[in-house]
Amino acid sequence: MFQSPVRRARASGRSVLYAVTGLVMVVLLVAAVVAGNVVWNGAPYPSADPDAVAQRLKARSDEVYDDFALPEKYAADSGRVDTGACYYRGLRSTAHIDEARSDVRSFGLDWSVPGVPEATARDAQRRVRQRLVQDGWKLTDEGDRAGATLRELGFRFANPVGGEQVDVRWNDSTTTLFISVYAPCGQVPDEFVEYDWSEADWHPKE
Repeated sequence: MFQSPVRRARASGRSVLYAVTGLVMVVLLVAAVVAGNVVWNGAPYPSADPDAVAQRLKARSDEVYDDFALPEKYAADSGRVDTGACYYRGLRSTAHIDEARSDVRSFGLDWSVPGVPEATARDAQRRVRQRLVQDGWKLTDEGDRAGATLRELGFRFANPVGGEQVDVRWNDSTTTLFISVYAPCGQVPDEFVEYDWSEADWHPKE
């Protein structure tokens, strides 16, 4: 059947309009699904290689121990990288209140140096502070903490890139320097098993 050029142009225009409308609807649907997923699940956790994280924490502990520059008679105890609980984000967290995720962990390495006098501890802390400031870390907590039977002095620094933390405390009841090096939550591989984790152990350098 013969169609005038005007009718053909109108038909072609309608086809283009339908195609564009369909494409817009698909884009809007995909955007709605993505937005709904983000609202429900929250921001995804970054992937974490447990061995690589352990190596970073142990390397940072080595630096702290070196910066302490303590006399040889003050020996550091060994430590072990342990994992901590991480929780669901977004609206999904309301359905899993206080339920830790099995596939997401934080990481911490704690160790100590016993029998350190206050003056020696303060000097050691000052050297660590200087290193962290030079490396671009930010002070997030500082000062003396006094209780009925315990007084602590120390600080906490955080790395703006990656969120790792270093916490150094000394208390007068045990005259012990306590060090905690922390890495934030990350999604670990399915095959990660902590109980026989060979990379977890840290020993102070001789």
